Amino acid sequence: MIQTLHNDLLTVTISSHGAELQSIEQNRSHYQYLWQGDKTFWGRRSPVLFPIVGALWQGKFLMDGNEYAMGQHGFARDCDFVPMDGMPDDEAWFMLESNDETLAKYPRRFRLAIGYRLQEARLDVMWRVVNTDSVPMDFQIGAHPAFNYPEFSPSDSVHGYFQMGFTPLTSQIIERQGCIGSETSAVAVDNEYMLPISASTFERDAIILANSQVRRVSMLTKHRTPYLTLLFNAPLVGLWSPKPEAPFVCIEPWWGRADSVGYEGEFAEREWVNHLEPGATFEASYTIIFDDL
Repeated sequence: MIQTLHNDLLTVTISSHGAELQSIEQNRSHYQYLWQGDKTFWGRRSPVLFPIVGALWQGKFLMDGNEYAMGQHGFARDCDFVPMDGMPDDEAWFMLESNDETLAKYPRRFRLAIGYRLQEARLDVMWRVVNTDSVPMDFQIGAHPAFNYPEFSPSDSVHGYFQMGFTPLTSQIIERQGCIGSETSAVAVDNEYMLPISASTFERDAIILANSQVRRVSMLTKHRTPYLTLLFNAPLVGLWSPKPEAPFVCIEPWWGRADSVGYEGEFAEREWVNHLEPGATFEASYTIIFDDL
């Protein structure tokens, strides 16, 4: 099922499958901000990552001493959510409750609600996780929206720019099996504190900024004009594009991160895990502002 949010500036559509954004279209020009999921580069558009973000070492984790297997980014993105009734006209909400299938992969009962609110040139994405189990719940959650480069040409030396702040930034490095090594690298910004998005930007996979180094990421066009901005209070953010010739880039606020290389301990002791007591609720959100409107 597809739900639509609409105002004078934008039309947003969301699928109940994965509660995933499908389209963010500018009404006046019909310009599409959101990558449309061509499998040539990457078949998804804006999946929600839950109950893990990134990869597990050897694709497995321990919980309560038992071993479970799970693919990268978890299972919520492949689940059918139930649209929630009684929402305001500018909001759409979707619900996923644990079931026999999820419990076989992740032995905790939960309720995950994902909401979208469209107000003028701003889209809020909201998450609510409720621990409906009788024992503590440990989990991660994250976003993975992909945005089209405006005026994209594969031959361009620079497709756009990121602007993230005015202090030195350090990226963690994906080393093996999608997991994080001990090496870090400086993020090479120019004298205007902008990071050019070029063929070499993601040559070592995603740029991962941990420890709340930034709370906003602005994307500018190749002419350095404002395009869009993500605001968040996530402790990590990932920046990624699969190939130099891909016509999009992802800006990913994360409340969690892939395993460190070689980690084989309990899930609850992983780095960047959120802990939730029985009956408690976790809430998080991020905002997309369309600066060119």
